[in-house]
Amino acid sequence: MKRINYLASFLFAAIILSSCGGLDKMKEEASNLKYNVTPAVLEMHGGVVKYAITGDIPAEWFNKSCTAEFTPVYKFNGEEVKLEAKTFQGEKVEGNNKVIAFETGGSIDFAGQFDYKETMRVGELHMGVIATLKDKNLDLGTIKLADGIISTPLLVEKNPMAITFEDNFQRVSAETQNADIHYQIQRSDVRKTELTAQDVKELEAFVKESVETANKKFKGIEISAYASPDGPEALNEKLSADRKKSADQYLAKVVGKTKMSKEDATAIYQMKSTAEDWDGFKKLVEASTIQDKDLILRVLSMYSDPIVREKEIKNISATYKVLADEILPQLRRSEIVVNVEKTGLSDEEIMAFAASNPDTLGLEEILYAGKLAQTIEEKAKIYTAATVKHPTCFRAWNNLGYTNIMLNNLTDAKANFDKANEIKANDPIITNNLGVVAFLNGDKENAQKLFLSATDAGNSVDYNLGIIKIMDGEYEAAINYFQNHTTFNTALAMLLAGKNDSAMKTIDAVEKDYAMKYYLKAVIAARIGNEGVVLENLKTAIEKDNSLKELAKTDLEFRTFFANDVFKALVE
Repeated sequence: MKRINYLASFLFAAIILSSCGGLDKMKEEASNLKYNVTPAVLEMHGGVVKYAITGDIPAEWFNKSCTAEFTPVYKFNGEEVKLEAKTFQGEKVEGNNKVIAFETGGSIDFAGQFDYKETMRVGELHMGVIATLKDKNLDLGTIKLADGIISTPLLVEKNPMAITFEDNFQRVSAETQNADIHYQIQRSDVRKTELTAQDVKELEAFVKESVETANKKFKGIEISAYASPDGPEALNEKLSADRKKSADQYLAKVVGKTKMSKEDATAIYQMKSTAEDWDGFKKLVEASTIQDKDLILRVLSMYSDPIVREKEIKNISATYKVLADEILPQLRRSEIVVNVEKTGLSDEEIMAFAASNPDTLGLEEILYAGKLAQTIEEKAKIYTAATVKHPTCFRAWNNLGYTNIMLNNLTDAKANFDKANEIKANDPIITNNLGVVAFLNGDKENAQKLFLSATDAGNSVDYNLGIIKIMDGEYEAAINYFQNHTTFNTALAMLLAGKNDSAMKTIDAVEKDYAMKYYLKAVIAARIGNEGVVLENLKTAIEKDNSLKELAKTDLEFRTFFANDVFKALVE
């Protein structure tokens, strides 16, 4: 009996040793496991890194009685992120995990994502394995699967476009003065009483002042004479012609007092006469409260012959007396219109007043001065003056907010745009600018909502939405928003969407000459595989911004050049 117990103990120990030996064998041969990572170099898009890992388990490796937990781990800068683990089991294990056959081996697969942070750019993806047999755990070690993360989307330029309102300044503006001279029935002489009318006096003063003012120039004087549509047409033709002549004689005296040359006066006159003013008659009737107004208007629409019209209207006997007393006298007239062109201050004069005494400028002039100003500080000073003098002008507040964005005074900019929005709520330009402030303050979600509400403000809003689409990893959408913009971000979106040739053409067309333009061109060339273009543009980029050495040295876009002597010399 004692001998049997010894034998049982021996067999149990042998099993344990055999089991432990199986795990040791798995550890010794763990390097034979083959893994494939997609993408081969991890990439960040939309703030996350997605990965897919497949592995081949060789035959006669996976112990029939053990389980093994496989854990992908991303290690970086002294930190690590353990990704979703999976457990597999041998054929003799009772459980719900995927079985790996001892004789044939098998496959394993993982897919997932993790949030990206900038310190992860330089790092390594590993696979760790811990095998378990009964109560014994054995760490089989880790195998490196991939190097680092490509984070090219982070090159996006976060430079949303704010928008200013245009001024309505016109250096040359038109001024007009009107006057009417009325006549008695079947008369064409200008009565003295007409010359004392307020509109006639104002016309005379306007002509005098225009001649005496250096920055005013006559552009035309129009005299239109009319007869009322009652009476014979031939008589009315003669009356309107005579009335035109008498109005001209009166105006000649007015112009003569100004000492305008006869040639100048003749050049600016335009005269016409209308025998019977049926159009004027219709307008006055439409605006009146005359009984049978609709009947009169029906006559005018039914008959075009002036004789028939007059006859039919006179047949409306009760109404015709009212027409004769109230409407027809207003049609016996000469209309005089004087047109003058006024030339405003020069740019130099406007800027001098804006600097020394902005209160002397009108609203449109001071807004125009803000556009002329050469520096952001100067613009801010001018727009501030505009808001003081014109506190209810939403354009002034908006444009001041724009300058504060340029000066990175985001709190002041927000206050300026809020004031503009109080005055003119939900204007697309102001809404876009509020979105710009939100974006620059890190509130991308609210910024996007505001931009989407401001699409009527034009291409600048599309550009702003394109930036957000790059940040979200939606590159085709970004390209669509950038279609009217040839910028760094346009080329970047094309590159990220896999449109390398289009990206290269676009970055070449960017007019701004700065370091990042050449850095991006080097990245595009690296993806195309053009070594000469890579090295040439990387050299230019580093010459313009020496700090790019550190970025390029570890940028996996250039991983195939890390051993290149010229590349190493550039980044050292």
